[in-house]
Amino acid sequence: MAPYTKPEAVLKQAEGLISVGQQSAALQSLTEMFSSKRFRNTPLTSLEPIVLRFLELCVDLRKGRTAKEGLMQYKNIAQNTSVASIETVVKKFIQLADTKVQEAQEKADQLVAVDDVDDLEATETPENVLLSAVSGDQTKDRTDRALVTPWLKFLWESYRTALETLKNNARLEGIYQQIAAQAFKFCLKHTRKVEFRRLCETLRLHLGNVAKYVNQPYSINLADPDTLQRHLDTRFAQLNTSVELELWQEAFRSVEDIHNLLTMAKKAPRPAMMANYYEKLTKIFLTSGNALFHAAAWSRYYSVLRAAGGGGKTEEEMSRLAGQVLVSALAVPVGIENEEESTASRRNNTRLTALLGLSKPPTRSGLLKDALARNTLKLSPASVRSLHNLLEVTFQPLTLCTSIAPIVAQLAQDPSYAPYLPLVHRAVLSRLFTQLSEVYSSVRISHIYELVVPLNANITPETPGLGSESPYTPERIELFVVGCAKRGELRVLVEHIDGTVTFVEDVLPRTRVSEIAHALHTSLLKVAPRPSAAESAAETFVALVKGAQEDRRRLLIQRAVVARRRELASELQVRREREEASRRADSARRERVEEEHRAQQERREKERARVQKEIESVRKEEARKLAEQLKARGNLKVNDVELEEMDTTKLIQLQVSQIDREKKELNDKQRIIAKRIDHLERALRKAENPLLEQDYERQQADDKAAHEAANTATIANAELAHREAVETKKRLSRMMGDYNDLRRKIAGQREVELQKKKAEAKEKIDKAKAARREKVLKEREEAHLAEEAHRKEEERIAAEEARLEEERRAAEEAKRAEEEATAAAANAKREAQLEAKRKEQEAALAKLRYEEEAEKRRMERRAQPAGTSSPKPNGAEPAGGAWRRPSAAPVSTQASGGASPAPTPAAGKWVPPARRAAAEPPVRTGSPASPAPAAAAPAPAAPAAPAAPAAPAVPAASAGGGWRAREAARTAGPGGSPNPSSTPQSEQPSTAAADNDGFQTVPSQPKWRPSRGRGSGFGSAGRS
Repeated sequence: MAPYTKPEAVLKQAEGLISVGQQSAALQSLTEMFSSKRFRNTPLTSLEPIVLRFLELCVDLRKGRTAKEGLMQYKNIAQNTSVASIETVVKKFIQLADTKVQEAQEKADQLVAVDDVDDLEATETPENVLLSAVSGDQTKDRTDRALVTPWLKFLWESYRTALETLKNNARLEGIYQQIAAQAFKFCLKHTRKVEFRRLCETLRLHLGNVAKYVNQPYSINLADPDTLQRHLDTRFAQLNTSVELELWQEAFRSVEDIHNLLTMAKKAPRPAMMANYYEKLTKIFLTSGNALFHAAAWSRYYSVLRAAGGGGKTEEEMSRLAGQVLVSALAVPVGIENEEESTASRRNNTRLTALLGLSKPPTRSGLLKDALARNTLKLSPASVRSLHNLLEVTFQPLTLCTSIAPIVAQLAQDPSYAPYLPLVHRAVLSRLFTQLSEVYSSVRISHIYELVVPLNANITPETPGLGSESPYTPERIELFVVGCAKRGELRVLVEHIDGTVTFVEDVLPRTRVSEIAHALHTSLLKVAPRPSAAESAAETFVALVKGAQEDRRRLLIQRAVVARRRELASELQVRREREEASRRADSARRERVEEEHRAQQERREKERARVQKEIESVRKEEARKLAEQLKARGNLKVNDVELEEMDTTKLIQLQVSQIDREKKELNDKQRIIAKRIDHLERALRKAENPLLEQDYERQQADDKAAHEAANTATIANAELAHREAVETKKRLSRMMGDYNDLRRKIAGQREVELQKKKAEAKEKIDKAKAARREKVLKEREEAHLAEEAHRKEEERIAAEEARLEEERRAAEEAKRAEEEATAAAANAKREAQLEAKRKEQEAALAKLRYEEEAEKRRMERRAQPAGTSSPKPNGAEPAGGAWRRPSAAPVSTQASGGASPAPTPAAGKWVPPARRAAAEPPVRTGSPASPAPAAAAPAPAAPAAPAAPAAPAVPAASAGGGWRAREAARTAGPGGSPNPSSTPQSEQPSTAAADNDGFQTVPSQPKWRPSRGRGSGFGSAGRS
């Protein structure tokens, strides 16, 4: 499978192929993108330009089927999100196809006028192909088929494709009706009757499938008034187009479609729509020759217009319309209803009655009564009123034709009434024979011919609506009489022997059945006379009673049979419904299974076709590249059809064979041509030599004669011109003096006028200069004043800006000073907080050090030997008190002389108390002047004891001492001499003995200042 490519990249690739003339390859790349599975996930904003470009290529290459597939796929994607995008794409597709048709028509008009083609789907016949190959002349039909017809056919396919794409979708119903209206205009503009029939069938099929797709999403609901109105508008456009194309069968079918839609409408349609409906029905019925329903359609049309207030028509138009209603009713043939009317005819009349919205079939008398009730007689023209008076009111059989002849002649001149003339003449003949039958029992045929002479005299071959033959010829009149007798309109016998027409009273004039029946009835009365009245009454009563009882019994039986039949019919209906439901369920299940199987089969076929197409495309691409290379070298001559069937091997073989054949043909031609040229040149030269000599001599003689004639003519012309010039000079020399005088006089006048005009011009120039100088000086002064004002304004603005800038700077300085004061206050507050925190830390550190020193002293005292320890007076407890638990580990002592002090821990790091005590230098007590610290404070209540001998000096580690001793030792230096300021043990206050308990007052130290970024508070305190 080919890797997925972004739609923008596909479009860019297609544009590149189009730029180099590869439209087919560009269309193929876009088509492959449509077949991709990710095509449905592409955003419409990126997909719409691709589809538009795809349709442009389809139109340029006339690929209607490919365009249909692309439109179907795009509709399935966009119908849920963007209906406007589908409308844009479909309209663009139709517009492109229509543009191509217009361009083809313009091109054809430049060559030859376009002739009509009956069927767009018909191909050229073999005869036309042979004729075009043999004759070579461009006829209208051939030019039309070559230029216009292919694009007309493609435009027609485009309309069908658009309708198939948009059908049976409620969201696309609007654009569907628009495309249908455009298709109607296309058929009407190009007079495409065959395509119009197919279009009507397509729309009818789509409307019939509405119920089939009712369960699908976005199905059409004809119960919606807006949807039904759109369908009605489309059907009315179809009806109008069919009438203009004179396709009366399609017009009648359109009327039936409109009637079916009107029956589904919940509200009455607009009066204007119904008026158009009945108007088109009048044309359809007039063309079909159905005068009765034509008059009924006119009556309905007139009633709708009157109900709508005239529909915007003028009084003259309403008068003409009323005349048409009345004339159409009068033109209905006079006769009786045929009792033997066929079932098909009755069914047809029922259909037509339903189309007109009537409850029962119309009649001539009913139409005339309705027309008179609607006051049409008063509104009709005078000629129509006279015609109605003669045909329906007066009784003048002998002067009827004479009176009607001028009226008929007047109606024949009006195009509105001319179509009714044949029917009016039939009505006149029918009324004539009806009136004659009421007056005469028989009339001579010749007398009838004499009566219709006035009507026949006004009829000419140019009379509209009658054709070339008059309806009042003897043959036509006799044919009319026979037809009336056959239909039962007249009871008449034509006797050609006597030359008479006999009007009979018998109801069956065609046979002698009535006479036979009368004779038989008379014979029966004579053979079996009627009984008396009393007997007849009794027998009649008994027969009536028996008949009533029999009728009652038969009625009861019939009711029981009807009830049983109803029960059986209901049971049968229920059984049929169940069977039908089961059958539908089975059919739906089978269809679903078949649909799944068919869909799976189609997917496999599509996948197989896609793989085959890719293989074939690769093969064709390789062959095409090789063919292009060979064509570029000029060694290959093959058409596109043969090229698609060849691979690279065949192309190379074809190239080699073609080169050999061309080389052989070229050698043969060169040899034959060279031989022919040699013989021909030799023969021409032999025949040319004597002719050249004769021609040379003839040319010399002709040149000499021509030269002499030219010299003679030149001399004669020169002499004649000289004589004429001399005569002219003599004639004109007499007036030379007058000419010179007049010339000097005129020159003097012109000189005076010239000087005068120069002076005037100079004066005007001076005035203009002065005005110009004054104007320029004034403009300069105004410019100087304006510039000065502008400069002052700029200075004022600059000063104002400087003042504002100074104020702004002062405000900024004040704000900055305020911020600095706020920051200083914040810093002071923060330093105070830090100072308080530092003091707390120093106090905590001093307390910690004191505790560590006390612990150290206790440990040193416990580690001393028993002999070296000073006596404890009165059993005093060791230093530290009884509440501290002494440490069991002895503390090693260091010599005061040779041992170096332990390393001091780094500043800023916390060190445990044991390590810190070991790291601090010991107190040097080896000096004789250094008294040993008191071991313990004497008990105040003990009695005086003899003084003990002084203990010898011990190292610093063996004696107690706190941080003060260490500080004194540290200040004394390495020599071990005590600090001069140190006080001997005997001079220490008595409170020094209280150090053993670990509590002592800590003196204040110098203030510690924090240093940022140099460690914790304990390290800093130690360094200070």
